[in-house]
Amino acid sequence: MNPLILIPARMAATRLPGKPLADIGGVPMIVRVLRQGLEAGIGPVAVAAGDPEIVEAVQKAGGTAVLTDPDLPSGSDRILAALAQLDPGFEHDVVINLQGDMPFVDPAVLSDCARILKEFGDADIATVVAPEASAADRSNPDVVKAVLAMEEDGQSGRALYFTRSTLYGDAPVWRHIGIYGYRREALEAFNAAAPSPLEKREKLEQLRAMELGLTIRAAVAQTAPISVDNPSDLEAARKQAEETR
Repeated sequence: MNPLILIPARMAATRLPGKPLADIGGVPMIVRVLRQGLEAGIGPVAVAAGDPEIVEAVQKAGGTAVLTDPDLPSGSDRILAALAQLDPGFEHDVVINLQGDMPFVDPAVLSDCARILKEFGDADIATVVAPEASAADRSNPDVVKAVLAMEEDGQSGRALYFTRSTLYGDAPVWRHIGIYGYRREALEAFNAAAPSPLEKREKLEQLRAMELGLTIRAAVAQTAPISVDNPSDLEAARKQAEETR
């Protein structure tokens, strides 16, 4: 395999406009995410930017960024557009989609995505889950739950479904972390398809892949990283940056 990590980012976030350039401990958030991607050491890392300000910030920090159409509807559309610019010769057969709002993501999580695709030949897409943080996660519609058929070692599982609904029973509830590793042909098939019925019902685009018949496998991480979606998340990230200086 020859992985490439791509980080989609745009300034027009609904709940926190301009968040890719939000200052976290003196460093723009997108630059922190880029550095975590590089720490994984699994392949080149680039930002798929929807705005020139993001490209400028990344390049100023010594990173790679490409400008994509700001009107693209999703992060997966953005990474496919960046991929066409960065790798027209199809040298990279695996693409890791790292969200641009995870400034402290564990680099091992990205390595796990690549490992899943290497170890399981039936996996079209790899992703990551973490144990529930509290019992409240089970009924919180903002927490996406993954229903998995677990492997015997308990370190990975095949995805059966993803949902925002409440899950019952004594078995562990897995929180989905929105990081994906795609085989390139799976990414292209996913993007070529229209939003599916289950995707529209749950507002979860990974269900489009499942309705297409693509196999998703998930690696288990110990904890979910901070995802900066609103001002309170940003304050928590800034506090973490201060604590880890």
